[in-house]
Amino acid sequence: MSGSGLTYGIIGSGALGGYYGGRLAHGGAELHFLLHSDYDYVAEHGLVVESTQHGNITLPEVSAYRCVSDMPRCDVVIVGLKSTSNALLPELLPPVVKDDGVVLTLQNGLGPEDDTAAIVGPQRVLGGLCFLCSNKVGPGHICQDRFDHIKLGEHSQRGVTERMKQIASDFGAGGVRVQLAEDLPAARWDKLVWNVPYNGLSAVHGVDCSVLMAEHEPLVTELMLEVVSGAKAVIGHTIPGAFVETMLTNTRKMSAYKPSMMIDREMGRPMEVEAIYGEPLRRAEAAGCAVPKMRMLYEQLKLLDAQR
Repeated sequence: MSGSGLTYGIIGSGALGGYYGGRLAHGGAELHFLLHSDYDYVAEHGLVVESTQHGNITLPEVSAYRCVSDMPRCDVVIVGLKSTSNALLPELLPPVVKDDGVVLTLQNGLGPEDDTAAIVGPQRVLGGLCFLCSNKVGPGHICQDRFDHIKLGEHSQRGVTERMKQIASDFGAGGVRVQLAEDLPAARWDKLVWNVPYNGLSAVHGVDCSVLMAEHEPLVTELMLEVVSGAKAVIGHTIPGAFVETMLTNTRKMSAYKPSMMIDREMGRPMEVEAIYGEPLRRAEAAGCAVPKMRMLYEQLKLLDAQR
């Protein structure tokens, strides 16, 4: 049992949910995993999480479930699904969240907490921004090679709450660093500085981050600056130039990393076009902020997604 005594449910146990769930379990938390295609394998063989930062862990016995109706109700339910699957949340969340429990959405884009808040209420929702390089390489087998920290915040209020500290402590016991964000919307705009250029451009052009930095860094930078302008216009949030430079510097070190949207396109899966592009684009333009390169990238991604 974790130091906080909280029980956790994982909805979406892929590269992200499988990784963070595995780290939480390794730290002593009680975990319950909802699985789809990997259920039979994980129920029999457990979960393996490889990490260049923390070493490898094997969880030979995992509380795995095929249906939420079979899961125990949990204190914290972590949504690791991509936002393209949020239409499933009304049937997935209610059976597994305790009456006084909370939902932590670990999803990309702007405003993903809104879908969850409509189901359980805004006071019971937290959001987490994951800075993670992780891939599922086989059934119940996750590999993480760089970055894994989370920025955590409340959906319905600003400031740091006691439950944020408890959840952060449980992640910390598993080796995951958690930053506590006093302003979740501002933190989401910060993350879009990276997600907008790299996810979209990699999917459209079919190239990884190393190629984008070698051949298209000026365009990457211009898209980042449009996000900076959008954050200022929509919520009055100032993203300093040093932050943009840090994103560029960090990505130069990532070698041939494929962002999630590029992988989704290669695998023929829906891309998170609306969450990462449509929502911030609409909010920026409604605030009178022109973001023409983001608009063009959004239209290209919609066409690609429709062709799928």
